[in-house]
Amino acid sequence: MKKALTIAGSDSGGGAGIQADLKTFISRGVYGMSVITALTSQNTMGVQGIFEIEADFVGKQIDSIMTDIGADIWKIGMLGNEDIIRMVSNKVKQYNIQNLVLDPVMVAKSGDPLLRNEAQDALISQLIPLAYVITPNIFEAEVLSRMNINNIEDMHNAAKKIISLGVKYVIIKGGPFINEKFAIDLLYDGKNLIEYKSENLKTKNTHGSGCTFASAIAAELAKKYGIEKAVHIAKAYLTTLIKNSQNFNIGQGRGPLNHYLGQSLAIDLNIVEIVKKY
Repeated sequence: MKKALTIAGSDSGGGAGIQADLKTFISRGVYGMSVITALTSQNTMGVQGIFEIEADFVGKQIDSIMTDIGADIWKIGMLGNEDIIRMVSNKVKQYNIQNLVLDPVMVAKSGDPLLRNEAQDALISQLIPLAYVITPNIFEAEVLSRMNINNIEDMHNAAKKIISLGVKYVIIKGGPFINEKFAIDLLYDGKNLIEYKSENLKTKNTHGSGCTFASAIAAELAKKYGIEKAVHIAKAYLTTLIKNSQNFNIGQGRGPLNHYLGQSLAIDLNIVEIVKKY
């Protein structure tokens, strides 16, 4: 069985972060392991508190896994501060990690910043150049590209700027912000632009969708799919979960996805339209 390691924060409500990553790994058929960078007091209504783990202990968790079990791929989410970013970057180099999916948890979907400026600088200069693929949302892509993104053409231009930071592939998650009818995600490899389009589903149960998408990509890459196919499968998987989680009644606010359905529902790749632009 392929093995995937997630390095991220813990969501006490179970919807996002480490919890969403591990649920995704299980439903996509890979063995999941975790390194926790932060503990959050969190539920469907929001985040009530954050306790960041000491960077040295984050490093010890990584060492425990890599010196025994190993991993076919790393997926990185919330890192929290500059010290943790530096530690994780050093461990990527120490263990010569080539397969690395980076979900740069910098800006929330509300537009609120999640990383201080010095931590953002460390992420850009130290970790992004080590990543195989990066999966920013629209707001994170705006920070990384230093431009406003209002339409699909802006997404194209932003991806071209982000690739210059040293990452091999960029996936910008357009979500519901670019097109009212379609949820559009963009893959760029430095030469080719590929748009993945699916129905823009109206539901409050989307908490953890970004974590789930990045983890699903990581799972498929661990199974040796190429990047285009991995993104296609992950997008279809996420869309299927969102569609079938609309009546998932958990909490009073923005609810989570029902990852358990992912083990039994057939994933129809045809629900995602692929448009290649060279």
